[in-house]
Order: sequence, then C-alpha cells, then structure tokens
Amino acid sequence: MKKSTRTLLAAALVLGVATGPAIVPATAATATAQAAAQATSSQETPSLEAAMSAAIAGLPRADATAALVRVGGTEGSWQGSSGVHDLESGAPADPAARFRAGSVTKVFTAATVLQLAAEGRIDLDRSARSYLPELIPGRYATVTVRQLLNHTHGIPAPDFPGTTVEEWYANRFTVHTPEGMVRSATAKPREFRPGTKQHYLNIGYTIAGLIVERVTGDTYERQVERRILRPLGLHGTSFPGTDPEITGPYNHGYQTMRLDDGTTGLRDVSVWGSTDGWAAGDIVSTTADLERFTRELFAGRVVRGPLLEEMFTLPKVPDMKTGGPAAYASGLSMKRLGGREVWGKTGGRWGYNAAVASTRDGARTLVYSVNSTDAKGQDMNRTALTLMVSAYGLPD
Repeated sequence: MKKSTRTLLAAALVLGVATGPAIVPATAATATAQAAAQATSSQETPSLEAAMSAAIAGLPRADATAALVRVGGTEGSWQGSSGVHDLESGAPADPAARFRAGSVTKVFTAATVLQLAAEGRIDLDRSARSYLPELIPGRYATVTVRQLLNHTHGIPAPDFPGTTVEEWYANRFTVHTPEGMVRSATAKPREFRPGTKQHYLNIGYTIAGLIVERVTGDTYERQVERRILRPLGLHGTSFPGTDPEITGPYNHGYQTMRLDDGTTGLRDVSVWGSTDGWAAGDIVSTTADLERFTRELFAGRVVRGPLLEEMFTLPKVPDMKTGGPAAYASGLSMKRLGGREVWGKTGGRWGYNAAVASTRDGARTLVYSVNSTDAKGQDMNRTALTLMVSAYGLPD
C-alpha cells in the first residue's frame, strides 16, 4: 500500500477516534496528513522536537485554537503548547490548563473495573444483568461485563435530543442520568448477538460504571478517585458531575456551527454539560496528569497482574460497520503506526479533542489536548492527526 493511501486511513482509524457528524470537509484533515507523510518519508527525518513543534505551529487556525502536547518515554521527551487561551484576548494558551478528555474516561473506567475483578468483586464472565437485574432486561441477559468493556455487547445507543450540533448546543444543559440512558438503550432490539461483533459506543461503559457502584456501594467517581487519582497524585483530574463548567484554569474551546444570525462561525462551547458521557466520557484532566496515568498504566502499576492483558487483548470478531478486525480492547484500542503497535485512546467533547497513547513497552508515550473547532467530526482533527503521525509514523 502506498504511503499516501495509508495516511488517508489515519483520518478515520488512528487509535479509535469516535465519529460523529461532519463539521468541516474531509479534505482539510487529508491535506495536513499528506503533508505530515511527506515530512516523515523525507530522507532527513526531523528531530522529535522539530516534528512536534511543526505539528502545532501557527495556532490558532481554522481547525484548532490551541494545543497542549507531551511526549515521553525512553526514546526522548518533549513538551509544548501553541495557540491562545481565548480568541477575545489572544493571550497565549496555558500549558497547564485543564480540558475535557472525552472518551479517555473509558481507560479510567476499565482500569477500575479490572481492579475490582482482581479483588474478586466483579466477574468479567458474569452477566451485567446479574449485577443490575432491575435495569437490564431479559433480551440482554447474556451480555457479560467483558463484553461491556470491549464493545461486543450489542446494546444500541440511547436516544438524545437533537441530531445537529446546533440542536445539541441548545440542549447542552440537559441532565442525563445513567439509569435513564440505560433504559433508553435497552428498550431497543439488540444490534447483534453478544460476542459476535464489535460496535464502539458509550453505553457499555455507562453500564460498567453502574456495576462499579452496585458492587462497592459507593459512587463511581469516588471509586476512581480512591483507586487511581489519589494514589497517582492526579490533582488536576476530576469529574464535573452536573456542573457544565470546567473547574480550574482552562483554554476556551470553540466549535464551528450555525450562529444566531444565520452565518457559520465559531461559538465558545467551553461551558457544556457532560452528563451524557459520565463513566464513558466526562473526565476533565491535564496533559501532565494523563502522561503520568499512561506511564503508570503501561508499567503495570494501575492494573496489576494478568488482568492487565485485558486492556491489550482484541476480541476476534469483526467490526459491525466496516467488517474489518476489531480495534478495541478493554479501555484501549490499537493501531499499527510506524511499524509497531501503538495502544491508546482518543476522546472528543465539543471544542476539545484529547488522546493518550503509548507503545506497549512505554518507549514512546504521547498525550495531547487540541482545542478543535471540528470536534466530533467524521474525520480526525488535522492537528491531532499530524501530532499522532509525527510522534509514531504512518499507519502500516
């Protein structure tokens, strides 16, 4: 396969980027990916510092207003930021700012469930219904906890108000309960027989969060704090609950959408409720915290022993949409980049894209937050894509 073709695949496949409605044309991401490919394949490979600096140069621009990046591991380290704190003041982006990390939350949830499994309090092969009999109906009686974590459960997404970014913005303060989302989803017919296909959705992690609460008698948030945030000293990481604001310093997020005057432009979407994500996507963090979490997780100091392999074991089933091999394990996804396996997770909330990634041996880690104006678009944000390719190389 030619390198240019492989680069195009990155826009949809790098580390399991969640898809959503298109906000900008796909050609924008494609053009930047091609430029990154040309730089990567040149005879003189740029240094890590040069490649990463170039990836975030020139912000703010059409696709992003700010970027915070950390690269670590035995192959070298680099930290950088670019862009602005907000478009009104034009002040430089705060490199220590907090941001919405979206589906990176799933890695924390999976790790918490696996810790409880190691303690014998959760059985991965036991049905979700056996833990939540009043909530999971009989049509989903065979769905196991493991299938919740690796997206092979067959439960469809719940219904949410709106079908466009403008409608979702109008409903941004609506509070969704985990139980309500599960009832909405499980009232529908299953998408496929559990364990036969993979479909990446949030609902499995919503149910997993409720199972954590059922077996511990505690809130999901306090369990993650007690088991992960506090032991690792992740003081900049938190769960917003029903508060639509980001607690602490943050760089403003903007989203391209139709404005009140009928034109298309950028709207500040920093204040936006995230109860629809909960245990699947509502965490707020910093690049420093996520870098430490990634390093400790891959070193086996968050999930210990054989259960860590659950996070690096892809189910042998086809993807429901593409028919290709499954790309998601428990919490993490895998993509071959630059000739080696890179494991990690991307996340997107309106105005923000984030990712954690690492080679299995921890030789190179990558954490970024990109204040994307096209978050949740069909294609991976072009700044985020260029960062991934610059750090690891082209998809195989």
